[in-house]
Amino acid sequence: MYIVIMGGGRVGLSLADRLIKHGYDVTIIESDEELCDIASTELDAMVIHGNGTDTKTLEEANIEDADVFVASTGNDESNLLSSILVKEYMTGQIIARVSDPDHEEAFKKVGIDKVISPERTAAGFLEKVITRPNVADLMTFGKGTAEILDMTIKNSKIFGKRIGDLSPTEDYIIISKNEDEGIEIPQPDDILSNGDKISILVKRNAFKKAEQKFMGERRLFG
Repeated sequence: MYIVIMGGGRVGLSLADRLIKHGYDVTIIESDEELCDIASTELDAMVIHGNGTDTKTLEEANIEDADVFVASTGNDESNLLSSILVKEYMTGQIIARVSDPDHEEAFKKVGIDKVISPERTAAGFLEKVITRPNVADLMTFGKGTAEILDMTIKNSKIFGKRIGDLSPTEDYIIISKNEDEGIEIPQPDDILSNGDKISILVKRNAFKKAEQKFMGERRLFG
């Protein structure tokens, strides 16, 4: 997966570092020369000194090949403009940081995939938005050693199976079935079907195993 990040500040650098450790290819666009030097020194990533609101800079970053674009600067106007420009080049996911909550609606109106407000701009959250796109919701639990995940069942191998045959394990436990009428406490004899929505408590290091179990092979964004 190829990811372009506009903004080499604290959030952008920390996010890039996490993604690189996951094995993703990352390019950072930063207008401040000093921050570019820091990024080049600390990260195994392409660093471009330029402005993400400039089409030439975006083309230099091979934006048309990007799977994800993240506008992570602290300037809402720059993030919005760059996101609009990027939509002309790529069909992948666009994620934008928004500092002023009043601006969120403007971002959503132009079709930005994910709008992240300041209280959720921690690099760890952005990382999960990118690397775990099939998960509807996520909450850290137990001092960060486990997570509660909302997932939609897509793996045909478990259609028709009893919850009691799948849960609990040493890695995860199904804690609820989410129906239109509300949350249902799962019973061992309940049968799982295509499209069922469940919540599971899973150990952090077992996330991929649980995702594959209930959702099948991962696809990039869909």
